[in-house]
Amino acid sequence: MEFCQACEAIAAAVEEVALPLVNTREGGTSVGIGAAQSETKLLDKVAEDAVIELLREFGLCRTLISEECGRIEIGGDAGTIFLDPIDGTYNALSGIPFFALSIAYAENGQVIRGYVRDLANRETFTAERGHGARLNGAPITSSRTDLLEESAMSIYGRKFDPANVMDLGRTVRRWRLLGASALELCYVGAGRLDGFIDLRGTLRVTDAAAGMLVCSEAGGIVTDRDGSILRFPDEVRIGRCLVATNGPLHRKVVEYLR
Repeated sequence: MEFCQACEAIAAAVEEVALPLVNTREGGTSVGIGAAQSETKLLDKVAEDAVIELLREFGLCRTLISEECGRIEIGGDAGTIFLDPIDGTYNALSGIPFFALSIAYAENGQVIRGYVRDLANRETFTAERGHGARLNGAPITSSRTDLLEESAMSIYGRKFDPANVMDLGRTVRRWRLLGASALELCYVGAGRLDGFIDLRGTLRVTDAAAGMLVCSEAGGIVTDRDGSILRFPDEVRIGRCLVATNGPLHRKVVEYLR
């Protein structure tokens, strides 16, 4: 089955089992510890189970790397899928309408297709390497804002220590913390944000892979905090820092962070 077609079926299945648990005490029930060494909520588990069942049925990849189950073999002929079944679990369980399903497909170590479904607002971001990014099927491009003083950015500093981003935060016009990195990256690609900066060192490949492709295919730039190529290990227990911008602002942001 073609990637986006399969993802649409997967998203429908996730919505069917997960949305009834949004903003409920039942959905927030702890059901174990995931591969990322964080608590797995029932909401996360039912969403991931629904995805795994269809990935096996479709044979969409050989290997799955997901936040809860870790690394498992699916049985397809080739490829790796990086999955976050619910990106923004806290938002979902708190009734904040900003959470998503994130699926990235990679071959030979390179992500070539991305799919992010905004589960609260029913928007779908897709990207294919070399062929641009889309929102609900329509092409998107990042913003052309070139002044930090006019920009809107989602900026995360280290927990309890925002000092490393305060200079940048005082310079940008609007500072937002939205709580779902896959969507925040897609928002940069769609021109809704001018940048997404996460310096906590906790961002995992499952959180970011699909959104990074959407952002870069829409004209944005994604790097590590020093402006170098960002490389994630195929391991959900290891996090990274990330700087994503619309492009014109990237050098300025990196200079501020230095």
